Amino acid sequence: MNNQLYPFERNRYYPGKMLTSADFQAEQDYYINKSRFMNSLMYGAGIVCGLGVFSLDDLSILVESGVAIDGTGREIVVDSSAVQKLSAIEGFQDLKTNEATLCVRFKELPIHSVYSVSHKESDKEYEYNRISESYEFFLTDKKGGRRGYELETEFLLTETVFKSENYHAKIVIPAVVSKGRNVRIVLEVKKLTEEDVRCSLRGILEIPAFSAPDGSQELEISAEDLRLSKGEVFRREYWVCVQNTAGIETNVILKSGSMVAFENDAAVTAVQSFTQKIRLTEDSPLEIVNDEIGRMNLEMRSVGGEKNAIRLADISIVKTDNSYIIEEIRESTRRKHIAAPAQELLRSHYIEYFTKNVELNPVREVQVRTANDSAASVQSAKNPEIATGVLEIPLGRNARQGDIRYSGEIAHGLGKGNVYVDIGYEYISDDRSLGGNAKSTVYGNPELFSTQNADMVNVETAVRVLNDKGSFVVAARLLSNIDYLVLTFRWVAIRFPAGNDLELIEDYYDKSISAETPTVTMGTKESHYFGVQFHNMKACSITYELTAPKSGEISADGIYTAPAKEGVYEIHIYCTDMPVICTYAYAIVKRREHMEEIEEQSKTEAALDAGSRLE
Repeated sequence: MNNQLYPFERNRYYPGKMLTSADFQAEQDYYINKSRFMNSLMYGAGIVCGLGVFSLDDLSILVESGVAIDGTGREIVVDSSAVQKLSAIEGFQDLKTNEATLCVRFKELPIHSVYSVSHKESDKEYEYNRISESYEFFLTDKKGGRRGYELETEFLLTETVFKSENYHAKIVIPAVVSKGRNVRIVLEVKKLTEEDVRCSLRGILEIPAFSAPDGSQELEISAEDLRLSKGEVFRREYWVCVQNTAGIETNVILKSGSMVAFENDAAVTAVQSFTQKIRLTEDSPLEIVNDEIGRMNLEMRSVGGEKNAIRLADISIVKTDNSYIIEEIRESTRRKHIAAPAQELLRSHYIEYFTKNVELNPVREVQVRTANDSAASVQSAKNPEIATGVLEIPLGRNARQGDIRYSGEIAHGLGKGNVYVDIGYEYISDDRSLGGNAKSTVYGNPELFSTQNADMVNVETAVRVLNDKGSFVVAARLLSNIDYLVLTFRWVAIRFPAGNDLELIEDYYDKSISAETPTVTMGTKESHYFGVQFHNMKACSITYELTAPKSGEISADGIYTAPAKEGVYEIHIYCTDMPVICTYAYAIVKRREHMEEIEEQSKTEAALDAGSRLE
């Protein structure tokens, strides 16, 4: 069948034009193809409503009435519930396995036979007067059946971390990310064979322009004791925050030698290192996604996806020599639904039972302690020193132990600058002494009070304060499975006075930073990431700069690229907001052949030294 709907051609009418059946057919094709073309672009392929599949008995199924749209935009309308024996459905006799997929497709049927008045001897005496737009069901094997061709996309970047005969593990991350927003990094592990093999892996990603949940620029990825079946995929999500840096690109780096993998406790070869380049942008995630989707041209759309079939359900069959039994019908894993605009109001009403909007700008109770008052009083001051409020973090229905959830960005109202923010878990419990419910807030580890209150939530929290924006973001990690949909926290923000206001000089004597690798030997044009360690201070924004011209290049996130000339080059590293806290790193740049000579000479000297000690 020809699925090409365009280019579009319509009749041109003029006085005296003789109209034939081909002209009327062109008239129909124009409007039909236009309608189907817009269906395919605006809605895609899938089920609009209905078409549920149920087992009536061991031999028969019931398919409910409903509507679907196939890959070429044709409406498939099952106008009434259909009951059929499975063995009577097309494709049943060709099944090679006991796992089948039930599909439905568009089918045109000629109807209403009439006498053809102007027929000739070579023509048919009777012609069909109408075409019924109908449907038909068919069965195909679940494995190796009809599958849509998935186009490769530049939106997601993938890097393999290890691959063996049994398992393939990779990292997936968007190629473009929004500054100041959260982004998800996914670890995917797929089983390739049917062998009963356990798999474990762990490694460290260096993420210079991102912040991990603990505030560092390193993210540990791991999977323990996976025992998957063939084709099964294990996924683990890691959420990080993109820093508001001045750069336009960064790199995600698998730390050299950090990736280790085991199969049945035996080590297997893993990727030693990789570097994936990520573009940074001021655009919002929605703008990034819309831009990527808009890049897909008509040729790409015509290649991807299934054209003529809509999957309804997977059916497990038990076959005997002369008969069969329907064992199970599964709908959820294979059905694709279309989010029709007409259903948006009902969809929004239902979703309200599971989520609640996060209060991004909650009403704050501003408290100021004056020098003359021992107790705090509520005031409306222009420059408050203390602020408090309530925030909520939605968890959704599938929150489990180890999951991390984030709040929205919350403005604390104390302005830009050095502000301390702490949060406590707020809950309501039955207090016998009060004869009713009482509200409590726990700052610190709620688990310590779990023996007194069984409803306490075991959760670990962290706060990231955006000093330059006057706001903060809260992260919560679940330490046990819970049934709550929303967590409620009380937050308190305290603004520290500037040193000039108190006529004091800030003391930095116990705070310092150092390069993880102060001196590195590298080849010309090679790159190295200079990580930073913080001593007696929290992680903060870091600035890198070269102390001499023509000494290579250093990116905003600390990736140094050596020049073509040999030499020793110095990199100045300091805290952006506190330049007095600084350190230096050095790159010894040599040509690759010289480095090999030095390494060989070092090995020789070490061998001679060992021989002299033996003598």
